[in-house]
Amino acid sequence: MNISFGNNRLIGQKRAKKQIERMLSSERVGHAYLISGTSGVGKTAFALAFAEAMNGISNISDLGSQTSSKKSSWFSHPDIHVFIPKPTSANTEAVRERLELLAKDPYEIINFSQRPSLHEDSSSKNLQAFYPIDYFRDEIRPIAKLRPNEGERVIVIMTQVETMRKETENAFLKLLEEPSDRLMFILTTESIDSLLPTITSRCQHIPLGTLTQAEVEQGLIEVDNIDPVDAAYLARVANGNYAATRFFDVGSLKRNREEIVDFLRLSFSQDASALSKLSQDWQSSNNIEGMIAITNLLEMYIRDLIVYKETENEKLITNVDQLSSIKKFITSLKDAELEKMLLHIDECRPMLRQNVSPKLIFVVLSLRFSALMRGLDPYISETEQWKHLPAFVE
Repeated sequence: MNISFGNNRLIGQKRAKKQIERMLSSERVGHAYLISGTSGVGKTAFALAFAEAMNGISNISDLGSQTSSKKSSWFSHPDIHVFIPKPTSANTEAVRERLELLAKDPYEIINFSQRPSLHEDSSSKNLQAFYPIDYFRDEIRPIAKLRPNEGERVIVIMTQVETMRKETENAFLKLLEEPSDRLMFILTTESIDSLLPTITSRCQHIPLGTLTQAEVEQGLIEVDNIDPVDAAYLARVANGNYAATRFFDVGSLKRNREEIVDFLRLSFSQDASALSKLSQDWQSSNNIEGMIAITNLLEMYIRDLIVYKETENEKLITNVDQLSSIKKFITSLKDAELEKMLLHIDECRPMLRQNVSPKLIFVVLSLRFSALMRGLDPYISETEQWKHLPAFVE
């Protein structure tokens, strides 16, 4: 089978595309695959494209003469089944509504944990979604007993498998231990190390790399029809997350960028009331991906500080319209530990995804910045983080 895998929609990932093309061409396809990568790089899109190619659907990939199905996409094919982790409150209709969105756009954000509500985009409540054992027994395992209706194989796609409960992992492992030539699993994960080694060892691994700024920018322009100037700016903020960046509002991001400068000023002066209010405002007006974007903006600004401090070359600055504040910062805070500030920002992103209060994250970050901007170590060590809280009791 000679195809251009994902040529109609997939962004970047040349190595992974070639890997899948070789598998399909050799016709030696295994029974289980694990696609790994960070948020927004296209894991689910790749899984869907792989399933379509296996069962002869021209959609995400142009299969040409290799097309063997009349179905328009994976969504209407009887042998392709997609499962996502879900909260206990979600019913079958709620899941189907999300899959319908995914059918229209393979990069759509449908995860309950990242997008708790489909109708309230500003919601920042982080729902806990997972694969409980009854979900596996009632809905997933029965699919494994089916025979292909019209495709090459029955294909089960499970996204975010790192959210499987322990007993679900053990039950799923039994399925993997009994491979069938009519059944294929395609799994996705952001955290391969959190899976049972006995599961990963039974899967062929397809790693997806972080998308480059150029790849994100190209996707925004060519696929999403975003103005090239805005696309270039969004790509710089993206941190490799194409899926989320498409839904960012450039105007809001630029307003947030001004708040970033305020955050740094307030961090230095330690205006507790103003910091608490700003952090609360960010938490109230952004979902999880929006707050990740704020950390990206903060990182961009600090990187500009580093570049200008070392080169004094204005042409190398990303936030050109903030040049005045950048110069003032460098002049006033010559001892600032800028590289260490970046490390502390990196620590925030996983916590934002793990249901830690965003307000507390930003407040604690400001306390650390207060010391680092003076060339000092943080006043409170990381082993005694609880000491941050008394100063901000409201």
